[in-house]
Formats: sequence, C-alpha cells, structure tokens
Amino acid sequence: MRQPSSSSEGLLGPLFSSPDVEQELSDTALLHALLRAESALAAAAAQCGIVPSDAAEAIENACRDGIFDLAALGAQGESAGNPVVPLVRALVAQVPESAKPWVHYGATSQDILDTALMLLARNAGRLVVAEAASAVGAAAALADAHRGAVMLGRTLGQQAVVTTFGLKAASWLTALDAGGSRLASALENEVAVQLGGAAGTLGVLGSGGPDVARAFAAALGLVAPPLPWHTDRQRILALAAALGGVVAAAGKVALDVELLAQTEIGEVAEGGDAAHGGSSAMPHKRNPIDSVLVRAAAYRAPGLVVTLFSASQHELERAAGAWHAEWAPLRGLLSLAGGALTRVARLIPNLVVDTVRMREDVENTRGLVMAEQLTARLAPMLGRTAASDVIARCCEHARRSGRHLRDVALADDTVRSHLSAAQIDATLDPRAALGAVDRLIDNAVAQSALLAPPRSGS
Repeated sequence: MRQPSSSSEGLLGPLFSSPDVEQELSDTALLHALLRAESALAAAAAQCGIVPSDAAEAIENACRDGIFDLAALGAQGESAGNPVVPLVRALVAQVPESAKPWVHYGATSQDILDTALMLLARNAGRLVVAEAASAVGAAAALADAHRGAVMLGRTLGQQAVVTTFGLKAASWLTALDAGGSRLASALENEVAVQLGGAAGTLGVLGSGGPDVARAFAAALGLVAPPLPWHTDRQRILALAAALGGVVAAAGKVALDVELLAQTEIGEVAEGGDAAHGGSSAMPHKRNPIDSVLVRAAAYRAPGLVVTLFSASQHELERAAGAWHAEWAPLRGLLSLAGGALTRVARLIPNLVVDTVRMREDVENTRGLVMAEQLTARLAPMLGRTAASDVIARCCEHARRSGRHLRDVALADDTVRSHLSAAQIDATLDPRAALGAVDRLIDNAVAQSALLAPPRSGS
C-alpha cells in the first residue's frame, strides 16, 4: 500500500491543508531548501574570496544534481538530532576531493536548518497571503452587494439592534486584511538567513563573515540580519503570531457563517454542489462543512503558537531542545493557515445570502430591536434614564402581550405626549437605525492593504 507523501494526502490531510501550500512544506521541499542553503553558502563564501570558486561550483553542482535518499537522511539524523549532519556527509561524498573541505564551511547545523525553514516559510507564507487577499476581495464584493441588506445584529447570543449584512462582510474584510497584512510584513521583514557558526561568532569565516552572511542572504532573497539569531527567536515569534492571527480571522468568518446557517436562523448557506456538506445518515442535511473545517483549524492553531512562544527562550549560545521543538509547529501553522485561508477564499464568494429571511427575522421581533432608537428619540425630552425606563416598560408589555412595540408605544401616555404616530413610525423603521453603515463599509474597502489598487482610468 502506498503511503501518503505529504500531509495533504491520505484520509485526513486534505481536510485541513492546501495542496499548493503543502507542496512548499513537504519533506522533499525541506530537503531542496537545505541543499539550496548549502549551495548558496558556498557561492557566497566564494564571492567573498574565502572558498575557492571551483570548490563552490562543485558544491553547487552536487546540491543541484546529487542523489540524496530522503528516508535515509531522516533515519540517520536521529543520532545527530537533526538531518543536516547526515546531509553534509552525503554531500561531501558526492563532491571532488578538492571541494570536500569547503562543504558547509563556516556553518553549523542550525544555520542551514533555520535558513531552510525560512525558505519554506517564505514560499508557503506568500501563498497564504495570496489566499487572504482573494478572501478580502470576495468580502469587499459581498459588502458592497449587501450594504443595505438589513438583518439582526446579535450580541451575547441575543437579538440586539439592526445592522446590515454588508457591514458584517466588511468586518470580515478588515480582520482578514489585518491578518494577511501582518503576515506579509513578517515575511518581508523577519524571514532572514541564519549564519553564525558554532557559537554565533562566525569564527571560521573570520572578519569577512558578515560579508558572507550578506551575500548568503542576497543569494536566497532573504533578510540579512545584523547578527546571528541562534537564541534570539523573535523572528519565529513574529511569524507564529502572524500565522495565528490570520487563521483566527478566517475562523471568525467561519463561526459567523456556521451560526447564521443554523436551521432556525437560515440567513446564509454555504454554496457548492449537491455533495457539499452531505451527511452519512441524514439525507436532508447540508452542513456548513467549509466553516466547520476552518473552525477546526482555528481551534488547533493557538496550541502551535503557544508551543513556539514557550520554546522561545533559548539558553546561552545554543538551545538544548527548544530549537528542536520549533520545527514541527512552525510547519504545522503554515499548513493550517494554508488550508483555512484557501477554504475561506472559496467560502465567501460562494455564500448564499437570504436577504428575505434576514428581513423576516427583523420583522418577527415586533419592533423590539428598535427600542434603542425609540429611547434615543425620547431622551432629549425626558432625559436618558427616564426615557429608558419608559421604553423598557413598553418592551415588557409588548413581550407579555405579543403585541408590536409600535402599538404599545402608541397606547402609552408618556410616549404619545411627546411623539406623534408618524414620528414613532419613522423611528421604528429599521432603515433609520443604520447610521454610518455606508461610510464604514467604504472605509473598510478604501483602507484595505491587500485589495489591489484600481487601475488608472478605471
């Protein structure tokens, strides 16, 4: 039986990952990144006159064309605690005799593995940001299309006041935009090469070590740090926080959809073919399965963030265990982010929005969700506290009697002594309570960092 080669395969992998992101995180991708780091290091050292150019060329050729057994490297890495040690041995065996002394020259295992993981984070992270941008664009379109779609706003699980579905979509937009932007910033500013040698002094490379580090970074397209960050893990923490944040933003969208798609509410539904959200036992069900899986990722991501933060205090010049604890959760966070953002980017544009049901749910409150507006209308005449007491009394009467708040207010002497029937009707019109909804939506779109700027003349 063929075993899955990555976490995007098998029975459970496809539920939480993105094939494109997973390809950038696979063991094969990690091996290629390790080899690319070794190759770039040799080239950078040659550029700085430290390693002979012919030796660097031979190392580059071996990194590109050599034969490396991934499974064997993994097994052999157990005795060294990381896969770089057996990889260097395998690389040395495949270069000419004259190049052997220059393989991995001036580096330590952490230099190569940290750099390789940064390459993976950059490549996978860019795909996550692209999915976030796609989701932001879909949310912007949804916000504009439904900016006037009145619906119930719900706070603490209860019907509160009216809002619009467009504003809700705009709130998704801003969260996704903020999360995606923070991740983009982390990828640009924090994803750096690692090069310090045995204890961060660049001792073997001598005074030219910093020049090699800069050339190394330039060759890989990564940030050149001011000094090695072997035990300064702020870069990892910045990535962890950004990835956790973007998954949380996706989880917020999924949670709202899941709640609004409940049978008793039914204001939205996930789109998809007839098989989407199907049940093995109940043929009538259409479960919001994309939302369910995104929420599952949002539940899992914080634990990985916590692991990375917990492992961030590395002792002295090299950590014993804390560094090793980072590898799996960092790749896991990238994987979860890829799967969650891919699903949300698909979910939002395919969402089925039932504006008729939304309006019916507002009307079924018999005006009670407009009580705040009625209180505000009376406050200048009665004072805030007295107005609130009067309308609270009317609301209680309406609840007990099953009557509309309008009818109760019209029959209340205090209300009628200050407001006419026409004024009460105007105040209880849900459209009168939408405030600055249009401006807020426009602000969200205008201030988005991930939305592509409009073309000139468009």
